[in-house]
Amino acid sequence: MRGLDGEADGRRHDGEGDIDSGGGPGGDDRYGTGRRRHARTAKAASITAAAGLVAVGLSMAACSTGGTGSRDEGAAATKDVAAAAPTPSPPADGGQRSAERVDPIELLKADPKIGERFKADLKPCVADAYPVDASYGNLTDAPSPDVVVNVMTCGDAVGIGTYVYRKQSDTYENVFMAEDAAVYATIDRGELVVTKQVYAKGDPVAYPSGEDVITYRWAGNRFTQHDWVHNDYSRAVGDGEVTEPAPSELPVG
Repeated sequence: MRGLDGEADGRRHDGEGDIDSGGGPGGDDRYGTGRRRHARTAKAASITAAAGLVAVGLSMAACSTGGTGSRDEGAAATKDVAAAAPTPSPPADGGQRSAERVDPIELLKADPKIGERFKADLKPCVADAYPVDASYGNLTDAPSPDVVVNVMTCGDAVGIGTYVYRKQSDTYENVFMAEDAAVYATIDRGELVVTKQVYAKGDPVAYPSGEDVITYRWAGNRFTQHDWVHNDYSRAVGDGEVTEPAPSELPVG
C-alpha cells in the first residue's frame, strides 16, 4: 500500500530533514523511521479492520434481503418492498353468491303442480307466520340460487311437503316435490338431501322408528337419486322401557 507506507503525510521519507525528536543518537532507529513505520502499520491495520467490518455488514445485509450478488447496497427501501408485494387476486367465478330472497308462500300458491286442497290448508299458525322454511343454494347450476321450500304442521312441526324451485328467466319453476308425511329437504354441498321419518305401527309422532336419507343430484334437467341411507332409532325412551314395533318395509327402487 504505497499510499499508507510511502506518502501518507505528503512527504517523502528518504532520511533528509525527518529526524524524530524521540530517537536519540544512541537509539536503534537513527532517523526515527521505526516508530513512524509502527504508527503507519497500526493505522493501516485499523483501516483494514474497518473495511472488513463494512464488507461483513454489506454481506449480511445482502443475505437478509435475499441478495443475489447484483444488489450490494443493503436492504431494499420500504416502498420497494411494498411495491413488490403481490396484489390479492379476485375470487374465482363460482364463489359465494348473494341469494335473491323470494316469498315462499307466493311460490307455493302460484305453483300449478300443487293441489288446490293443499293450498287451501296452507294457513298461518300465528298472525301472518306460516309454517314454512326456505333455503337458498346452488343445486341446478342455474345463474340464480335455487330455492328449497319445506312446509310443516303448526302443532308438531312435522314436514308434510318439500319443493325445489329453479329460476327460469323471470319466473321460478318447480323441479322437485315430495308430499309425504314427515319429509324435510336440505342443501348439502350442491346436493339435495331429503329426509323421511319412518313410523311403525304404534309410534308416537315425536318418536319415529327410523329415517330414510335420500340424496339427489341434478343431471340434465332433473334430479336423480344418488344415494340412500336408512337409520333405525333406538327404542329405549323415557324411563328406559324398550318397545319393539312392527318393522317397516323398505322402499323398493
